[in-house]
Amino acid sequence: MHIAVHAADLDHARTDGTRVYIKEVLSRLGACAPQEDVTLYHRHVFAPHHAPTQFPRYRERRVSAPFLWTQTRFAAELYRASADVVWMPVQSAPYLAPPRIPIVVTIHDVAFRRFPQMFPRQDVFSLNILTSLALRRARHVIAVSETTREDILRYYPFVDPQRVHVIHHGYTPMREVSSRLRDRVLSQYGIIATSPYILYVGAMQPRKNLARLVDAFTRIAHRIPDVQLVLAGADGWMAQATHDAVHRSAARHRIIRTGALPFAHVRALYAAAHAVAFPSLYEGFGLPILEAFSADVPVLAARSGGIVDVVAADTPSCAALLCDPYDVDDMAAALERVVTDSELRARLVERGRQRLMKFSWETCTEQTLQVLRTAAQEC
Repeated sequence: MHIAVHAADLDHARTDGTRVYIKEVLSRLGACAPQEDVTLYHRHVFAPHHAPTQFPRYRERRVSAPFLWTQTRFAAELYRASADVVWMPVQSAPYLAPPRIPIVVTIHDVAFRRFPQMFPRQDVFSLNILTSLALRRARHVIAVSETTREDILRYYPFVDPQRVHVIHHGYTPMREVSSRLRDRVLSQYGIIATSPYILYVGAMQPRKNLARLVDAFTRIAHRIPDVQLVLAGADGWMAQATHDAVHRSAARHRIIRTGALPFAHVRALYAAAHAVAFPSLYEGFGLPILEAFSADVPVLAARSGGIVDVVAADTPSCAALLCDPYDVDDMAAALERVVTDSELRARLVERGRQRLMKFSWETCTEQTLQVLRTAAQEC
């Protein structure tokens, strides 16, 4: 079998959950399927930290185009290819791809349908078109959580439920962080090493609900005088609301915004964190939660979207302390508990370790390969 992979996202320097997913699956696909040919199509050069592991039967095909690369040059390349199946790990598909080649598309979330007001208007317009097109062209669809699968079927009723497969992400174990690196990173970002801090990892954008997180932190800051809040990540779209919340906070001198940072620094921040907060209004999955589990850090998370799947929210062994993402008082109470209750933190760390056993990139890759083989065999 010859698998053609749309890998252009790995050319970009910024790290996000989608790029981690693509890299991790491609870094294992060659081991799971050593007899399969895999062609990685992209536009320029892989960013060094996103470059997947290479295998003997991997081949890179770098082709550029000034605009609409997926719909123009990538589609044209597929006519020249002898591919048996195309994997689109991003929410798009080439409309003019050869009909003889089945397409498998991964859908990460449809947040733009649930919360269109939290996206730039032009992005909502393009995401609606691209996702609808991808789902119409796809022979099979991979959803990263049960929540995403339900949303696909809700918002795109033309999709056959039998062709939507839930395949969870895996996690990458946190490497041990030296005390020297940890201390250097904390110092670089102005974090007081002797005081506890609550860590958020991700982009600054409205869906992440950071303005409410800042307000909740402000409410507990006077009762826990040394606690800090660290917002680790680059500005996304409409980030000003988060910055405004920080500016008006009475505890703003204890709120640290790192901006974009390398993942080695993120690991150091996880290693020293007292707790991780993930208050997002909606996630297709939520990789930072698994990263926190892997770093043995207790998690406070919103009861929303794919987060519910990741933490097993509706079971006695729920691996996170949950809060209502719309209720600042509830979020503040949960923050205070996770900071001050050492027994709760220990219990959450242990549950996080147990929950991690349900996720692996090897399983994700094997299940993805099975869907690709199924699609290829149907033609």
